[in-house]
Amino acid sequence: MNPPYNGPSFLPGPPIDRTTWEGWRRWCDTRRAFIPAPVLTAAEFALKSPRQQRLYNLHRLATHSSLPIDVTPMSERVAHAVLARVEDGAFSHKACTRGGIMVNGDGAQGKTETVCEALAVFEETWMALNSYMNPDALPGTRDLVAPVAYVRCPVKATPISTCQRILDFYGEDYKGMRLEDLVRTVKTAIVEHATRALVIDDITRLKLHREADQDVLDLIREMMSMPVTLILVGVGIPTSGLLREGRRDPKTLEWIYQPIKDRGRSPNDHAASQHERRFQIVDLDPFRYTAGPEMAAWMDHLARMEGHLRLLNDAKGMLTGDDMPEYLFDRTGGVVGVLEKLIQHGCRRAIEERSERLTKELFNQFTVTPGDMPDLDAESGEQPKIPPHKPTLGKKKPKGRNAAFDDDGPAAAGETG
Repeated sequence: MNPPYNGPSFLPGPPIDRTTWEGWRRWCDTRRAFIPAPVLTAAEFALKSPRQQRLYNLHRLATHSSLPIDVTPMSERVAHAVLARVEDGAFSHKACTRGGIMVNGDGAQGKTETVCEALAVFEETWMALNSYMNPDALPGTRDLVAPVAYVRCPVKATPISTCQRILDFYGEDYKGMRLEDLVRTVKTAIVEHATRALVIDDITRLKLHREADQDVLDLIREMMSMPVTLILVGVGIPTSGLLREGRRDPKTLEWIYQPIKDRGRSPNDHAASQHERRFQIVDLDPFRYTAGPEMAAWMDHLARMEGHLRLLNDAKGMLTGDDMPEYLFDRTGGVVGVLEKLIQHGCRRAIEERSERLTKELFNQFTVTPGDMPDLDAESGEQPKIPPHKPTLGKKKPKGRNAAFDDDGPAAAGETG
């Protein structure tokens, strides 16, 4: 009988839904809990039993499927802006409108994860400062404390459905409520649960060609009068109509908004300009490969990713050597989510083929498609822009593609030349 696998458990727990308070708290508590597979050499791997080899390969699969989201210069700038705006509102003693922030960027850039990580850090600090209690709770009561609330904008949103999404986060009952009751209950919930930051993700599901979309914008503006900072996350916000139509200056990378010439038939002619004044907008951009500092940042990112790989050959230089950085940039456009999927596919293929090495020839065997990222919402424009790639014929795949993961024989994954 083979001894049990001596590594940590890598099985995922129940799915986490951050749009509920319980799910958000569990994500905050466990977001760094995953333990990657240990680093083994080919010789160490060969000493293991077939059963242990298979379990180690599955642990490597989980490791490559759970690559950490490394901080980039772009995400660091966005996280700082979000944290600064939330802290400015949370520590203000004034009874005035809190300024909001809009996080804009294309799909697979890591907008949601960047915002959630920044707010998790804020929540930990805020809770510690308040002794993990609601500072506004009545004496003798103990309320659910939710410094951060995370919701997603409903498809074809209405003020009613938007309020319901917010109340779902807190687990509040809203059965049979009319709109005015829902709005009042949302305001009460935000205050009583001591919420300081409210995230509305996929905000560009609002297309603004419907009157209901304009009504949702009015609701959002009304929420800004409460002691909470609004963080809206979406794709193409400057050109969505949530703000005035804008263009980005290619030199300063700042958004420039043209004067309003035609207010059109909108039921709220001033909604866009009011939002422009009340919200800061910050962009989460992809990597660029055009200047010294930008190229260095891309190289640093690839080097960190090499450290996360669990291949039996030493991964140092696999992503950063020769012309691989330029090749990977051409394949991904500098988009971190596309790069992650490309490397994830490549690592699985390298294990299956027992080469244990990432090469251009291996990457050429497949493409990354929007179907590889089903969690990105097409309704809000989240599908990433993946550079076109015509796969070339790689070496012939070995018989029994999943031999490295099968349980019926040894997987000599380290047998390389």
